[in-house]
This record gives sequence, structure tokens and C-alpha cells, in this order.
Amino acid sequence: MQSKFKRGMKQLYKQRELQVFALIGVAALLLFSYLPLFGIIIAFKDYRINMGLEGIFTSEWAGLKHFREFFGFYRFNEIFKNTVILSLLKLLFTFPAPILLALLLNELKSNKFRRVVQTVSYLPNFISWVLVFTIANAFLNADTGVLNQILLHMGLTDAPVPFLTSSDWFYGVATFLAVWKNSGYWAIIFLAAISGIDPQLYEAAEMDGAGRVARIWYITLPGIKASVITVLILSIGSLLGGGMGGSNFDQCYIFGNAINNSASEIIQTFAFKTGLAEGRFAYATAVDLVQSMLSVTLILISNKIAKKVTGEGIF
Repeated sequence: MQSKFKRGMKQLYKQRELQVFALIGVAALLLFSYLPLFGIIIAFKDYRINMGLEGIFTSEWAGLKHFREFFGFYRFNEIFKNTVILSLLKLLFTFPAPILLALLLNELKSNKFRRVVQTVSYLPNFISWVLVFTIANAFLNADTGVLNQILLHMGLTDAPVPFLTSSDWFYGVATFLAVWKNSGYWAIIFLAAISGIDPQLYEAAEMDGAGRVARIWYITLPGIKASVITVLILSIGSLLGGGMGGSNFDQCYIFGNAINNSASEIIQTFAFKTGLAEGRFAYATAVDLVQSMLSVTLILISNKIAKKVTGEGIF
């Protein structure tokens, strides 16, 4: 036992630089992900901000009071509908887009052109939603937007289209921008999975007369099935928070306004505004906890279904 301990300590010493990096990551995880979990308790208490940190433990219990209030809120159905519809639209369009992009990039013969396309496609992921709004405003603004100017000059519309202010256009604009912003980044994961497929399989299939589409269907897609299932389950789990389309909160908070509020208000933005603007931190925590519990439930259900249908899952 002593010799095993000494060998272990020697191994740790040899890897001391890597261990330091690992410890920093673990410390950050504990500090920013696990420590704040203690604050969930205020969702079941009558906590007020003037009580300070001590009030988290000393305030009176409220039970399910805040949850009942949220479910009985007159805008609950509208907020929940916006959250679900926007998340489903993002999943429906944003999930297949990077797979298709990865397949197309993999089929390009020119490595130089492939690198250029890949770089251009994943750069939008590093642009904040604030800057995305600035770009979108330059193109979609009802008064000065480039797209509206083109539509008016071509006679395709008699009046400017309120892309950014109308609730009728919000879902479509939000989904399109999410696809544009995130597809290139997620395509990297699928390209990495494709690179792990044995090239001899393609050579054998080509010798047997299989065309390009057949090779994609029978070799590439089955070869990346595990990655696709994993990403799909994680996307479904974070469905109410954005998933592959990025944060719903960032997008809805920045693009939302008083005119399109009936379509842009979601659970996250409602909790944020209620918590900060009204100082109702206990109520806002309860609202966010509802979303978190739904997300965990979706992960468990989707993982179980995936394992039964495909035999693949994340746990």
C-alpha cells in the first residue's frame, strides 16, 4: 500500500503543471457552478435582498408559494409558449444545419477553399449578440435597413417590413440569426467525428460503385451517429435555454422591445426582469428553477428514448 502511494505521489509530481491547470478548472467549477446552488433555497423562502446573505438561511419558509404565483400569472401561458416555440424552432433548424455544413465541407476537394469556408462559417459564433443586433439593424431596420430598401426599390412591398419590431416576424428572425451565428461552430464537432471514420471504407465503397450520396448515407452518417445523438440529447436538455442556437436569454433580451414583447418574452427574460427590476429574487429563483427542472427531465427522457431506438446515449 505504501509503495502504491509513493508511486502515485511521484506520478502527481511529474504531472504537477497539468495538475495545477486541472485544479484551477475544478476550483472554477466549484465556485461558479456548485457554490451558487445553495441559493436555490430562497425559491422556497420569503427572502428579500435587504436581508443579506444571512437572510438566505434565516428568512421564513414560503413552501411552494412562488411557484403557485408563477403558474397562476396571467402571462404564464404566453411566456411558456414563447419559450417552447422559439426553442423548438431553433432545434428544428439549428441542429441539422451544422451536420449538413460538415458533410458539405467534407466533400470539398480543395483543402484551401475548405479552410476558408470553415473559418468564415464559425467566426459569427465569436460575435456577441449585441454586435449581431447592430448588424441585423443595419440590414433589417424598417427605416434605414438595406433589405427594406431593396424590397421597396424592387416593388416587392409597398411599405417597410418591421422585421425587428413586429411580433409576427420575431420567431423567424431569431431562428435565422441563430442558424447563421452557431452552425459553423457546431460543424467543427461533426467534422472531427467524420475525420475519425476509416478512409478504407470510402475506398471500398467507391470500388463497389457507390456514389457520393450513397457513401454519405451508408458510411458518413452512421459513422458520426454517436456524436449526433450526444449533441441532440444535450440540445434537447438545454432546449428551454437555447440549445445549439445559443442563449435564448441574450437574444430575446437584446432583440426584445415593447412592440414585439408578446413574442420575445421568455421564462429567462421574465425571471431576470422580475428579479432585478422588482427586487423579487425569491420569486425569480423559483421561475428559473422551474425551467431547470424541465431541462433535466428532458435530458433524462431524450437519453432513454435514444438508447432504446439507437442504442446510443450519454449515460
